[in-house]
Amino acid sequence: MNDVTVYHNPRCSKSRETLKLVEDRGVTPRVVEYLKTPPDAAELARILALLGKRPADILRRKEAAEAGIDSGALTDDQLIAAMVAHPAVIERPIVVANGKAALGRPPESVLAIL
Repeated sequence: MNDVTVYHNPRCSKSRETLKLVEDRGVTPRVVEYLKTPPDAAELARILALLGKRPADILRRKEAAEAGIDSGALTDDQLIAAMVAHPAVIERPIVVANGKAALGRPPESVLAIL
């Protein structure tokens, strides 16, 4: 199996469940605590391409509002820049494996890419 990366927030129950699900499959993923080490714009754009989603699709609405981010007023590139500057607005967890990515909501949705 190729490298598996989990963009993880240890304070989030879905993120913890997803990480456990991956590890229970015998996989030792690279864990990125994205609040401490956010992806840069190029990496986030790559993840979005693997997910087949636009930035607004993985935006946590409440956190974005609290950060003053208006997704309707920003281009995709501007929204990516805002997400890099305020990583708490990125939906979690995201698992990248085998040239694909999946959002762990629900956690079982990542099984398809492992």
